Amino acid sequence: EELRARLGRVPAPCAIDDPHGSTPRIALLGAPSRAWVIGLHAIWRAGAAAVPLPTALPAAALADRLRDVAPALGLADAAHRATLVEALRGPADRVIDLDAPGDLDASGGDDAARDWIAGPPSRAALLLFTSGTTGRPKAAVITHGNLAAWTSTLHRAWRWSADDRIVGVLPLHHVHGLVNVVGCALAAGARCDLHPRFDAEDAWTALAASGVTCFMAVPSVYQRLVESHARADAAARRACSAAASRLRLAVSGSAALPDPLRAAWRDLGGVELLERYGMTEIGMALSQPYDGARVAGTVGAPLPGVAARVVDAAGAPVDVGVAGQLEIRGPNVFDGYFGRADATSEAFRDGWLRTGDDAIRARQADGSVTWRLLGRRSVDILKSGGELVSALTVEAVLLAHPAIRACAVVGAPDARWGQRVTAVVELRDGVAPPDLDALRAWSSDRLAPWERPRALRVVDALPRNALGKVEKRRVLAMLDGA
Repeated sequence: EELRARLGRVPAPCAIDDPHGSTPRIALLGAPSRAWVIGLHAIWRAGAAAVPLPTALPAAALADRLRDVAPALGLADAAHRATLVEALRGPADRVIDLDAPGDLDASGGDDAARDWIAGPPSRAALLLFTSGTTGRPKAAVITHGNLAAWTSTLHRAWRWSADDRIVGVLPLHHVHGLVNVVGCALAAGARCDLHPRFDAEDAWTALAASGVTCFMAVPSVYQRLVESHARADAAARRACSAAASRLRLAVSGSAALPDPLRAAWRDLGGVELLERYGMTEIGMALSQPYDGARVAGTVGAPLPGVAARVVDAAGAPVDVGVAGQLEIRGPNVFDGYFGRADATSEAFRDGWLRTGDDAIRARQADGSVTWRLLGRRSVDILKSGGELVSALTVEAVLLAHPAIRACAVVGAPDARWGQRVTAVVELRDGVAPPDLDALRAWSSDRLAPWERPRALRVVDALPRNALGKVEKRRVLAMLDGA
């Protein structure tokens, strides 16, 4: 009610050449909490679209993003109110304090909590900023119809029910934490235990609670959980393993899952991680099966209701076994980039969204077809010495090296090779850095000659975004500055 009243007193939305330009926008900044979720629903019920923001960005960076979407108001928790006031660059009373005047409990059949979608299908529900891996972040318009398609698809594929309980440790300005965790739980009438930030020991305690059935995270979170398990005493390790073994569903996404980490999690609790593929513009599109074999290094097959294809440069579909560009079509696909008709037009081809990722399909012994990502064409598909190299393929091999904890493979400019295959790595504690020649020799039975790294750099920490995904443009900048 307060939002409705405030919206009635502020000027009409900024005139922006966009189909959703007449829908008021409200910025939302705060740590994951029940109050944050209530604030999101308040925005929707007031007839506005929410603009969830990352808490790690300074005010100047937030202001740069918000300039594109011109929010009428803001909602923020106490810890981030001053930042949002500065970012909005207007009167302080444009920012309303997030609080929790009521309750939002989906357990026990609370119909109000189950009403995850709170607007007509065509209305903008979210303006989610892309990660910026292919340039300056853009605001993707996600409608209530998109949200309905996303949650119903995952309910069918991952068997959500009101009996589920999930622990949320991800930020809420990305699809992974906001929709896959919170949205799916609310829409199913399940319970979601939100944590304001990720801490490995706290997460293990939460996972050990009674009734926890699901967990979803990025590979870096699983890595820290595995390391925490290894540091714990025998009794704590048994408790953690028991908690992991009770999960009916553990999902890894937003970055490629290294095979050693997949094996470590399976050894820890006996649960095979499920990998999936999605992006801001489409939600989830591909997933390994809930039942059946989950082939390492693949992301399964298209989810129910999602159409996917692999095409050549001209847009013609290619056969199984041939690499190409991944395109998606269906009710899960977003409406476009807010106020960016040019970028929206470039993103589509004949009604198909051009994801910017390359992929290849492989036929398994049982006749099924699994999809494998080769990486983003802009940063993960390298051309070295005339050969195309998938950075993700090289990374998957290097992560099996006993000295390497994490790595990013990038194409550094090179006069001879065009792009020099360069491995930037974090080392495991207490190990000596590998020698480049030794690393090339070690990988010779796994990688083609042109795929093996021609340069190696050891760093204390790779640059990551809020979800823990390595930002390769920043990795390249590190190399430029070296």
